Amino acid sequence: MEILVNLDVMMAKRKISAGELAERVGITPANLSILKNNKAKAIRFSTLMALCRELQCQPGDLLEFVDGPKAAE
Repeated sequence: MEILVNLDVMMAKRKISAGELAERVGITPANLSILKNNKAKAIRFSTLMALCRELQCQPGDLLEFVDGPKAAE
């Protein structure tokens, strides 16, 4: 079981670069990369809210719960 962060998918849909999104949200490009690559252990609600605001999406568009074989991939 794990939570996947589909940030790269939403960024592609919105045609926004990692650098631009990091600047708009107020986090470092390194921290955005950690989120994007599913290496984060946690995310602050304030960061999630800022990402949703800038990407004009819902938290469920960014976060996905995976249970079973797909989680191991």
